[in-house]
Amino acid sequence: MKPIISINSLYKTYKSGFKALENISLDINKGEIFALLGPNGAGKTTLISIITGITIPTSGLVKVNNFDVIKNPINTKSVIGLVPQEVAIEPFETVLSSVKFSRGLFGKPQNSDYLKKILKQLSLWDKRNTKIIELSGGMKRRVLIAKALSHEPLVLFLDEPTAGVDVELRKDMWGIIRSLKENGVTIILTTHYIEEAEDLADRVGFINNGKISLIENKKQLIEKMGKKTLSIHINNSIKNIPNNLKKYKLEISNNGATLIYNYNINHDKTGITRLLNDLSNENIILKDIKTNQSSLEDIFVDIVGK
Repeated sequence: MKPIISINSLYKTYKSGFKALENISLDINKGEIFALLGPNGAGKTTLISIITGITIPTSGLVKVNNFDVIKNPINTKSVIGLVPQEVAIEPFETVLSSVKFSRGLFGKPQNSDYLKKILKQLSLWDKRNTKIIELSGGMKRRVLIAKALSHEPLVLFLDEPTAGVDVELRKDMWGIIRSLKENGVTIILTTHYIEEAEDLADRVGFINNGKISLIENKKQLIEKMGKKTLSIHINNSIKNIPNNLKKYKLEISNNGATLIYNYNINHDKTGITRLLNDLSNENIILKDIKTNQSSLEDIFVDIVGK
C-alpha cells in the first residue's frame, strides 16, 4: 500500500536563519491516525503548514495522494482538511451556511445529504441555524471540523483539536475522531494532551528542535521502551538504603515507608526475585507490592529530555 502522505528530506529555514525543520522524512498511511508529539516550538505547526500548502519549504519533497504539494497545489488541497488551533470563524454566519461556504470554496457541488450527515455526526444538526457567535467554545471547534470535512477530504489535520475544551467534551471529540477513521479518513493529530495520543493513535511520531527523533507503532513503542516501577511498601520506615541493596538503585519515598524499584519488562531477568530475597535478609518486612507501567507521557518526557 502506497502512503497517502510521503515526505522526503524536508527542510525549512526562515530568513532569520532559524531552522524550523531539518531533514524530515516521513510516510503516513491511508486510514491511520498518526499523532505528532513535541514541545512548543518543536516544528509541528510548520510541518503541517508545509503539507497543507500554507508554507513553502526551503527544500525537500512532499506528496499528498501522489501529488506534489508545490507543483500540484490545487490537487493536494482538494483532498486535505485542516482544523487549526485558532478558532477563527465568521461570527454572524449560521453553522449551516458557514459549512456550505467552505464546501463551495473547493468547487464542490451542493450535497445537502452529506452536510446533514457530518453535522449530525458532530452533534451540530440541531444548531444548524444558530449563529456561530452564539455557540460555546467546544461547539465552535466542532464547526471547524465540519468545515474541514465539508469538501469530503481524504486527509484531516487536527492541530490541537481539544485545546481549551473541558474534559467531558474532549472525550466526546475522541469519539468523533474514531468515527472519522472508521469512515476512511486519514487523521494527523498534534496534541499537548499525551493521553489523547495514547488513546487514539495507531502510530506516534516525536519531533523536537525540527527533527523527527522517533516514529513507532504506539503499542510497540510502549512495549519496547516502557519500563515498570515496583513500589514496595514496608512495615518499618527507613532513612537510608542498606549497602547490600544499593546495587538495585532503589529510591526512598513516602517518608521512608516505600521503596521504588525500576526495571525493564523486556529483560529476561528483572531482578525482582533477588531483590525480595535481599530485602528479607535485611529484615525489611513487606506490607504491600504494586507495579506500574510507564505511559506514553513518560516515554515522551524521556525522549525530549535526551
